[in-house]
This record gives sequence, C-alpha cells and structure tokens, in this order.
Amino acid sequence: MEPFSCDTFVALPPATVDNRIIFGKNSDRLCDEVQEVVYFPAAVHDNLGEHLKCTYLEIDQVPETYAVVLSRPAWLWGAEMGANEHGVCIGNEAVWGREEVCDEEALLGMDLVRGSS
Repeated sequence: MEPFSCDTFVALPPATVDNRIIFGKNSDRLCDEVQEVVYFPAAVHDNLGEHLKCTYLEIDQVPETYAVVLSRPAWLWGAEMGANEHGVCIGNEAVWGREEVCDEEALLGMDLVRGSS
C-alpha cells in the first residue's frame, strides 16, 4: 500500500503525566527512504553576504540560528519535523488546495519546517 498522508499530534497538560508536552508525527515517505535524526547547534553567522543552499534554491543567511533536532529525509535540506532549543516544535503536513502549482523553483514545506525550528 502506498503512503497517503502524514499525521501530527500534540498532547498538552493536564492530559499528560507530570504536565509534559508530547509532540509526534508520522511520515508518508516511502518505507525504504532513509530518514535521519540530526542535531544542529546554535550558531552566530558572520557570513551574512552569503546564501544558504536549501533543497532547490538559495536564501539569505540569517545572523543567528537556534539549536535544533530534526527528522528529515537524507536527500533534502528541510525536515519532516523538528524542535528547537526554546521548545518550539513543528511538523510538515501536506496541504491540498485548488490553486495551480507554480512551475518556478520554491522553498519546500519541509524547508520551511527547518527554517522555523
């Protein structure tokens, strides 16, 4: 059976033991696609004139990035889900719309997940 969609969930206090926050996500990626769990430390970037290579295009480098743990397909820059050092969690979901898809290269939803984490 081919994968169909992703699911993301969060459980918040008081529904959790010890007032914990639980965040989870499954992936609809193919079963033989490598999914990495990676850590990127916080950083201050002094190369602001340079561009950051995302999956299909480049964007301006920001002055500072937070530490982040990501789950991502090995072949792309972005991520399926992640959490940063400030406890912000985010997951990628497919969004079905009626607008036509643009032919130009763009950031992927998974690139936005990494940039938001």
